[in-house]
Amino acid sequence: MNRRDFIQLAGMGAGAFMLPNIPVSGRPIAVEAMLESPMDVAVKKRLADAALNAAKSKGATYADIRIGRYLNQFVITREDKVQNIVNTESYGVGVRVIANGCWGFAAVVDAKSEADTAKAAEQAVAIAKANSKLLKEPVQLAPQKGFGEVSWKAPIQKNAFEVPIKEKVDLLLNVNAEALKNGANYINSLLFLVNEQKYFASTDGSYIDQDIHRIWPVFTATAIDPKTGKFETRQSLSAPMGMGYEYLQVNPKDKVTGITTRYNKGYDMLEDVIAGAKQAKAKLTAKSVEAGKYDLVLDPSHLWLTIHESVGHPLELDRVLGYEANFAGTSFATLDKWKSKNFNYGSKQVNLFADKVQPGSLGAVGYDDEGVKTKRWDLVKDGILVNYQAIRDQAHIIGEAESQGCCYADSWSSVQFQRMANVSLAAGKTPLSVAEMIKDVKRGIYIIGDGSFSIDQQRYNFQFGGQLFYEIKDGQIAGMLKDVAYQSNTQEFWNSCVKVCDEKDYRLGGSFFDGKGQPSQSSAVSHGSSTARFNGVNVINTARKL
Repeated sequence: MNRRDFIQLAGMGAGAFMLPNIPVSGRPIAVEAMLESPMDVAVKKRLADAALNAAKSKGATYADIRIGRYLNQFVITREDKVQNIVNTESYGVGVRVIANGCWGFAAVVDAKSEADTAKAAEQAVAIAKANSKLLKEPVQLAPQKGFGEVSWKAPIQKNAFEVPIKEKVDLLLNVNAEALKNGANYINSLLFLVNEQKYFASTDGSYIDQDIHRIWPVFTATAIDPKTGKFETRQSLSAPMGMGYEYLQVNPKDKVTGITTRYNKGYDMLEDVIAGAKQAKAKLTAKSVEAGKYDLVLDPSHLWLTIHESVGHPLELDRVLGYEANFAGTSFATLDKWKSKNFNYGSKQVNLFADKVQPGSLGAVGYDDEGVKTKRWDLVKDGILVNYQAIRDQAHIIGEAESQGCCYADSWSSVQFQRMANVSLAAGKTPLSVAEMIKDVKRGIYIIGDGSFSIDQQRYNFQFGGQLFYEIKDGQIAGMLKDVAYQSNTQEFWNSCVKVCDEKDYRLGGSFFDGKGQPSQSSAVSHGSSTARFNGVNVINTARKL
């Protein structure tokens, strides 16, 4: 999250639940109401069958229904004040059909009766038939077997919604107090919780009940130079996760000490904010970078965003085909490159994969939003482009016999479409620590945390900043830098990758708010990697010259 987005969240007033471009719309509710039991599965099945039967009776050749209850909680603080506590709930039904070879979709809020869901299905069929007058070729769905009645629950250990508000507020105020003690002049902190209770049924014969949890603790510490009025910030190095409150309860045995302390499991918000406040203050006197070519050592807390923008988005098949061009355009990775079977996306050290099953990741679910069982698959193998991300009505285009299970809608009221899976860089196979990676770097920069970014309309030329920058001289960390950003293009950058640390360093980063589509939708997605080294990358100085 950048500072602008954080301020937008942290400054929420009475209308806090109406956040732009974020899937948290809904009615405000009491904390107790968030803990009410979900609707009985038998009731959901009756509502679903009413919709599916109505769709078929009106001429649909395929239909699916999603019954969704979406819960969100924000706890927002600044310095010694609680700014807001926001709880929202959104419940409704979305029905998607194929009739006359064309898609149709309709949704209804607060659907309680079989008549409600049947009416939505009839509307969806009517829309499909109207749309079909403009159809050039019929929808072609990849085959999908029905799974019958199944369920999937995120393997959380502690439901964060059940944790008392006071405990969450105390955590954030303690975080703020530690920041102010350790050099920060201002501190914002936020805890964001999500629970998606989703039921899917289709004419293929699936009835799938899923319970999904996500959590994100985040802060921004600001330090000010009283003489010049200049300021620097350091945002939290937390990753949003598909976990429960156990994410915030770390075991000291999992501690890994370095320039920034991390835990192999979980996140210590207090420890991070103490370091963050000190580092924000240190950035005030850090040396401004000298532009030029550097070897970059990129921490997973930084590299996730570069993966997201330069791999995740350009390998979405709808962008490749030109069906999707919102949020930074289409893709350079066109079908002819894939068909050649030798397009060099990166060096031989680069193995990139898509994944919807990794425990703890934001994208982990048992089944996607069109009832496809999720899996892992390769995108780039030994540097060569080998696949894309595709859903049921795209699979035939790339010769796939089935969907890859990456269809998603951010609400019951939104139509599901192709969304990015968790896209990650595989860890290196040879044992290699970060310290060992740095040892033979003559002139380099170690970058931690994500920052600003820019990428062109083909997902090719780009620029990335970060949170923390450290100069590397002759294999040693030589001090802090600032005003750093690197520029490259996707192919050149990934071909400059020479080393990747092993699986002991593998960590997830990610985003709660990956935007796509028009009207726009947001999805949550993780990106994993170990620390990686990229040689000879162009670095610029971003300081504004007055």
